[in-house]
Amino acid sequence: MSAINRDASVEIKKVRPTLRFLTCGSVDDGKSTLVGRLLYERKLIFDDQLATLEKDSKKHGAVGEEIDFALLVDGLEAEREQGITIDVAYRYFSTEARAFIVADSPGHEQYTRNMATGASNADLAILLVDARKGLLTQTRRHATIASLLGIRHVVLAINKMDLMDYSQATFDQIVADFTHAASELHFASIAAIPISARYGDNVISLSDKMPWYSGPHLLAYLETVDVENAVADQAMRFPVQWVNRLQQDFRGYAGMLVSGRVTVGDEIVVAASGRTSRVERIVAMDGDLTSAAAFDSVMLTLADEIDISRGDVLCHPKQRPDVADQFAAHIIWMSDEKLLPGRSYFMKINGRSLTGSVTEIKYKLDVDNNAHIATKTLSLNEIGFCNIALGSSIAVESYDANRTMGGFILIDRFTNTTAGAGLIAFPLRRAKNIHLQAQLVSKGARSHIKHQRPAVLWFTGLSGAGKSTIANIVEKKLLERHAHTAMLDGDNIRHGLNKDLGFTDVDRVENIRRIGEVAKLMVDAGLIVLCAFISPFRAERQMARSLVEEGEFIEIFLDTPLEICISRDPKGLYKKAFAGEIKNFTGVDQTYELPTSPELHIRFMNEKPEEIADRIIEELKTRNVIHV
Repeated sequence: MSAINRDASVEIKKVRPTLRFLTCGSVDDGKSTLVGRLLYERKLIFDDQLATLEKDSKKHGAVGEEIDFALLVDGLEAEREQGITIDVAYRYFSTEARAFIVADSPGHEQYTRNMATGASNADLAILLVDARKGLLTQTRRHATIASLLGIRHVVLAINKMDLMDYSQATFDQIVADFTHAASELHFASIAAIPISARYGDNVISLSDKMPWYSGPHLLAYLETVDVENAVADQAMRFPVQWVNRLQQDFRGYAGMLVSGRVTVGDEIVVAASGRTSRVERIVAMDGDLTSAAAFDSVMLTLADEIDISRGDVLCHPKQRPDVADQFAAHIIWMSDEKLLPGRSYFMKINGRSLTGSVTEIKYKLDVDNNAHIATKTLSLNEIGFCNIALGSSIAVESYDANRTMGGFILIDRFTNTTAGAGLIAFPLRRAKNIHLQAQLVSKGARSHIKHQRPAVLWFTGLSGAGKSTIANIVEKKLLERHAHTAMLDGDNIRHGLNKDLGFTDVDRVENIRRIGEVAKLMVDAGLIVLCAFISPFRAERQMARSLVEEGEFIEIFLDTPLEICISRDPKGLYKKAFAGEIKNFTGVDQTYELPTSPELHIRFMNEKPEEIADRIIEELKTRNVIHV
């Protein structure tokens, strides 16, 4: 990391390329005020906007009769009423020296996910610090996220110096604290500038109130800082976003070249499959090109018709990325629901969607001191280093080498909301040495000789709901019809396969993950598999369902009232749980997530178990699982 720059040159020698920068830091540190002040001082506010700003300042402002510049950026009514930024606000402005795109990110911890979104496309971060408060946990968190997301240049803008009598000692102390905190964040440059966004000190001109500061004002630094990187000189990567078949004899592959160059006639290869061809045409909006470079959006046509789909990555044969189904990655967790290893998530990367799960959390990062802390889960806003396994192999590249190729998001399969952002570190080499073995006997052949359709009968409900009782009766009735079955019962499995697991959320997820995989193997053998498990989480029941084919998973929800479950309680478990002798007991101190659309919803209150079993047998006949 370079030394903190207080003496950067202010000389402007040429017009530089557009600078994308992010304002971040803790809540109320003055990010929006700074952006508003920049726009105001550069006379980039129209008269009607200024009139509206003056009016809004009287209504929503936090600075008395003065103009509240934060309101220029905080456009949402909720933001104005609360005095905070909720969403990322983007603004564009330019000077004689450079054009700028600024992302004003929220400082509130609740909206850290929005800050990460803004950081993902930024070249530089302005990290604001309230001179009265110094570095806060959220300040350190934002610095860590900026570093992880590939931002290598930081302006440490120490704001509200007017409230500290423009004290050099205060400034020097915060600079020293940040230098120590950022020592392991690998920033290429850090420029520390004391400012007052409210009054414009050191924003677009040097302030005579801080004669002890000899560096550039903020705008001068932004106009001259060099953040260019040699993306065009990196290996060619072209993730396919769309396969164009507008005409019968035309097949084009559209996308953005995220790095490198491509020229008509170049030999290319599909990274995952290894199929090769040559570039026949490079089609752009204004016609054909002879070549394209990084960040050009084009459509490639090839000399040969090869199998290419959305999400495939095209590259040069001698510069291929790794292809793997397992890799290590940093994950910034963005969901109120904890990350649980073993839980299945949707992963989106380079236009491709596939399933994946975190197999192990190596550690989580303490943003206050960069320490590595052992953990089994990640909570909202925590950052962890994890191993991830996918449902199929993809082209992978480290985020440090290629921000587009190495970035991904995890999506909750049940709510369809973004749960986390990931940054690939490296592929796990063992992933290359494991291949699927082709089998001569199919699932269809195995089930045909058994005269049945394979299926998973998944019994779910509270402890004492009757799952094992009814599952046993159903299996007995199936055997009477010469069906081939297997029984997986929650208690029995914990005496063998899952005896190493407890009852925490993490262990319950892993318990069902293993059972789902075993049930799939048994379905492949042509069996009817009866699974009797509380399985309290919808996500894991959905995961087990996704492992088998459509129609092979039959969820049977035994909806038995809690008071009836307690009255049955042959093992006395509820009594112990209510007495605090058993922890993580579903229905007492652990939530049971009700099925939303089970194939069979049985309210088990007064019916006899035999009658319910007969209903299930009839359902299996209707579904052609059994024929007699």
